[in-house]
Amino acid sequence: MTKLLPVVEKFHSLQGEGFHCGKSAFFIRLAGCKVGCPWCDTKHSWDSKKYPLLSIEALLYEIKEARLKGASFIVLTGGEPLQHNLDELCEIIKNRTESTKLNPIKIHIETSGVNDFSGFFDWITLSPKRHNPPQDFFLEKCNEVKIIINDTNDIEFARNIKNKIFDIKKQNNNEKKFFVQPAWNSNNGYKLAIEFAKRNPDWTLSLQTHKYLSIQ
Repeated sequence: MTKLLPVVEKFHSLQGEGFHCGKSAFFIRLAGCKVGCPWCDTKHSWDSKKYPLLSIEALLYEIKEARLKGASFIVLTGGEPLQHNLDELCEIIKNRTESTKLNPIKIHIETSGVNDFSGFFDWITLSPKRHNPPQDFFLEKCNEVKIIINDTNDIEFARNIKNKIFDIKKQNNNEKKFFVQPAWNSNNGYKLAIEFAKRNPDWTLSLQTHKYLSIQ
């Protein structure tokens, strides 16, 4: 069980990407990542030794404060949050944000799906990487898939990931949401993602709207 976690930052903002874009959320960015995407915009979060270890109790206090100010869910992100065992964090959040007037606050996670699963979540955003593909468990259990687009190989990867999900589930996955998101400042990525979304109506274009708005 993990009572202390390395935290890069925590903040209350709007979800800027994917299905829940524009909604009020409290973000906890955990340090540590071995996936190593060359275009990653949070490379500073990779080394977990650079960041303070915070207690779950301290995080819980800030979660409750953010909820009072309008946060409708938590987003655990990174780095790669599942480099850490999240069982205890999720259990405490669920148990101690519930009251006679309030349901437990919802917990979302953004993951590449390469590490073993821990914790329990109301929404799983899978952002698989071509050079380090996800475990099949995440392909089956995720709520949304978000593929970062830099070049045509990423477009092919998006197609392959969706086909693999359908093969695993052996049924039509109408409940899953599929997004292509151009890498930040990648003109080629923007062109490819837009054209792909135009030609494939079961995929939706996602943009990092928080960056355009200059918010966290």
